[in-house]
Amino acid sequence: MSAKLSVNLNATALLRNRRDLPWPSVTGLGRIALQAGAGGLTVHPRPDQRHVRFTDLPEIRALIDDEFPDAEFNIEGYPTQDFLELAEASEPEQVTLVPDDPEQPTSDHGWDFVANGEILRAIVARLKKSGTRVSLFCDPDASEAQVAAARSTGAERVEFYTGPYGACYGDAQTAAKELEKLKNTAILANQAGLGINAGHDLTVANLPALVKAVPTLQEVSIGHGLTADALQYGMAGTVGRFLKALGS
Repeated sequence: MSAKLSVNLNATALLRNRRDLPWPSVTGLGRIALQAGAGGLTVHPRPDQRHVRFTDLPEIRALIDDEFPDAEFNIEGYPTQDFLELAEASEPEQVTLVPDDPEQPTSDHGWDFVANGEILRAIVARLKKSGTRVSLFCDPDASEAQVAAARSTGAERVEFYTGPYGACYGDAQTAAKELEKLKNTAILANQAGLGINAGHDLTVANLPALVKAVPTLQEVSIGHGLTADALQYGMAGTVGRFLKALGS
């Protein structure tokens, strides 16, 4: 079965927020993405609301519940008390926990699961009480000890940070090395019983090689590259292109 595509709406929200206007519509483009075959929608509600606003979340939840009941809502972020309360109120199918500083422009590294295992265990248990699946942001070259520590938190999945791979768009040799890291970490994760998601700087061009290297990939969350393509091909056409790249 091909990996599911979750469309990250943060870049759409960022464009909307440049003006005090309701367009482009975050839910409107989310609807188009789901109509075109995306398996879900992702948001990363940062504390300063520079991308998705907190008020967007109930609207996205209602969109999925009312029109696309088979789709999933994935909320990612650093697990502050405010974030956890926001996530719990939104009842997402999946929460992806990232070790971001609030000032970071975007996620750029995975958790140190060994150092943060005890903290993460309590947070994962809290989120799972409401039936939410939990995924943890993971470095592409995580060691066996790190992967084991990730599994011990009780999380069901890890999301591979694919930024280093995505950054190799002009260097095939380096890209191959980054893919090998992802492949090796995927083997460790699967052996530990963890599902695998991936996200960051993924494109139509680099997805097929990733899928080949990590055939057990379950989901990709894509925002920047997908939104950039949508300016040229439209949201529906772009979702179709990404699904084809995933082998769907």
